[in-house]
Amino acid sequence: MVCLGNICRSPLAEGILRTKAEQLNLEIEVDSAGTSNYHIGECPDIRTIRNARNHKIDLSKLKARQFTVKDFDSFDVIMVMDASNYSDVISLARNENDKKKVELILNRVYPNANMSVPDPYFGGEDGFENVFTILNNACEVIVNSLIKK
Repeated sequence: MVCLGNICRSPLAEGILRTKAEQLNLEIEVDSAGTSNYHIGECPDIRTIRNARNHKIDLSKLKARQFTVKDFDSFDVIMVMDASNYSDVISLARNENDKKKVELILNRVYPNANMSVPDPYFGGEDGFENVFTILNNACEVIVNSLIKK
């Protein structure tokens, strides 16, 4: 899961997907990163932590990190939150195989629509709840696709 700073959208997506996978006993590795280096080593935004906690998801132990080329080797799928993140990650791809791993997360819910998960950072609490709802729906589609495999 990749967003800009790895403090709002991507750690929330990581927490949601990890929780859903654990509830279904799916053995998958889930991680998150940011395309920027703005918040390396920081915890998620307190509003993100609080929102997740309201949904019984604990993000308090997560620390922001920057996406690196090594992530292409570590993960089968790299889900990004918006077009800017997509471009930033694709720019690091070494080959077509790397590029094929990258997708906009909302394309799982709305195929080929190329919609973005809004960044709630400069908004209020409602923005964080809206992002939770959006990512929860996307992660539900993701786990359902894994069950069918």
